[in-house]
Amino acid sequence: QYFQIYKEGYTVRKSFDELTIADDYMFCAVMEDAALCKKLLNIVLSDTIGTITELNYQKTFAAGSSKGIRLDVWAGDAGKLYDIEMQTTDQKNLAKRLRYYQSAIDVGILNKGGDYNDLPDTFIIFFCTFDYPNRGRPVYTFKNFCEGDPDLLLPDGATKVILNSAAAAKETNPELKALLEYMNGIKGENGFIGELESKIREVKENDERRREYMIMTAFEADARRVGIAQGFSRGEAQG
Repeated sequence: QYFQIYKEGYTVRKSFDELTIADDYMFCAVMEDAALCKKLLNIVLSDTIGTITELNYQKTFAAGSSKGIRLDVWAGDAGKLYDIEMQTTDQKNLAKRLRYYQSAIDVGILNKGGDYNDLPDTFIIFFCTFDYPNRGRPVYTFKNFCEGDPDLLLPDGATKVILNSAAAAKETNPELKALLEYMNGIKGENGFIGELESKIREVKENDERRREYMIMTAFEADARRVGIAQGFSRGEAQG
């Protein structure tokens, strides 16, 4: 049992030079560029984004004594908030994770004593390399609607979007199709993809970024070793 935990839980990190847009660290580093982040959001949400007034990387929301969350990319635009995540591993819990993210975000941004109407519209967007809903669609957009009357939406301002790069070939929007294919390692001639490639080269040429990634990787490796050692220790004690 504990060998299985070790085998499944241990992930060998890529070298810094091997990172692509589908790797969490590189995705976050690239999306720190407000212009690129805005273009990406406009491609996904069909040109609805104005001026990005807030942009954070690895933003943390603490939910009191409950489990906190750390968001990859957090952007704000005139009363709307966007959480953008890159997900390459299907942990079979994305639906519940979306639910918890939404609740933690709401608790984190509404001041004590604030009015519920002060809650901004939120968009939680997951870029996935797998098909979590398993319906073969490149994009899934979820909102709350009335059962029996799907045209009646509950105007809570919450939208959840799951993108599935495994179905990139089915996407009809050329820009979004190129983006999903880029997640799969296909570098098309699309202008936005060229901008992403240029930014990735810039990040890889940055020595400070390289050191940051190496330090982060070393910390994660140490944490894995401690966790694995504790798992074996518990297994021996139970044995």
